Amino acid sequence: MKILLYFLLLSCSSLAAFAQLPSIGIKGGVNFSTMQASGTQANVVAGTNTIANSGSITSFNFGVFVDVKLGHFSLQPAVNFTGKGGTFNGFTGTLPNGSVSQVSTKYNLYYVQVPVNLVYHVPFVVGEFYVGAGPFVGMGVYGRKKLSADNNNNGTHTVIASSDKITFGDNGDIRSDEYGAGAIAGIKLKGGLLFNLNYDLGLSNIAPDQAGNTFKNHVFGASVGFVF
Repeated sequence: MKILLYFLLLSCSSLAAFAQLPSIGIKGGVNFSTMQASGTQANVVAGTNTIANSGSITSFNFGVFVDVKLGHFSLQPAVNFTGKGGTFNGFTGTLPNGSVSQVSTKYNLYYVQVPVNLVYHVPFVVGEFYVGAGPFVGMGVYGRKKLSADNNNNGTHTVIASSDKITFGDNGDIRSDEYGAGAIAGIKLKGGLLFNLNYDLGLSNIAPDQAGNTFKNHVFGASVGFVF
């Protein structure tokens, strides 16, 4: 990750020498995120062996960016605070006492994320259309997981629920670092107002070692912003 960050910073500084004066912008909006699970059927969710099914959660994003124009192209590094995560629902296998539990776990994860996008701009009457893509790196800074379980023992139901703070790190609940690729598209009006769509595809496994299983973040976002 350190090598990637160094490369991104070097690229920004090198291209800036040939660019126009940069513009600074802000934007914020809503995220719709999932966590893609793959591996064996013994995916570990909340400490219980279940067959995990990813569901979507709604979160938010906001951040600042710099747009360095290079003709019809621009280099656009940013620093974002973005919400990710997902829900996992599934059934355990039959337990020793003959009961079966339905387990639901919701992960709300928050990252400081640094994307660097190469953006192409197409002018039109009231502004410009833009589309771009590039890599990102992120660091998990806060999160919570909510667990609910319904144990069915021959018709007798026992329900438990908990809410705990996420610990980030190789020995925690979620790895602290993440990298991936993103894409953006939107419209910027001549006055500076912009409407933006983005998609972030996590490429790194954010789960600590769990019997060869992997978990990756996928996020679709929509935001409104302003370029000064």
